[in-house]
Amino acid sequence: MGKRRDIEHAAEEIEQLFADLWQVFPFSGLRRGFRPQIDCFRTEDPPSLTVVVDLAGIDPAGVRVIATGRALVIAGERPRPKIGGQIYEQMEIDYGAFERHVSLSVPVDVEAAQARYENGFLTIVLPVAPSPAPDARVAIEIRKGK
Repeated sequence: MGKRRDIEHAAEEIEQLFADLWQVFPFSGLRRGFRPQIDCFRTEDPPSLTVVVDLAGIDPAGVRVIATGRALVIAGERPRPKIGGQIYEQMEIDYGAFERHVSLSVPVDVEAAQARYENGFLTIVLPVAPSPAPDARVAIEIRKGK
């Protein structure tokens, strides 16, 4: 079982590498689209996985969070503000639609998942399932603030 998990982990890393490569033009340093940064960590008391997504400048009402027992999908859009008469001299902030897929290292209880948006960060807490999770797909409602 350990070798299979190692192979699955390697496959996930390769998939993430290809996703990263699609976001960057080779050798130019230019990026296409918006790809929010994610931290994912596990706690033991209570046993849970927490995913933190940097969504500065995004209305949480337009963000979709879907969880299954072993994966999480966060999708939405950061639209470029429209200001009449603007002439850009420098453009470094990424805008556009995004969809991030996070493979979870342990099965989670999707029915008990919670999400909150505060200070530009979306925090999703997914309790670890006491037994293997069924193949359910659940949309998680995002609350603002604490």
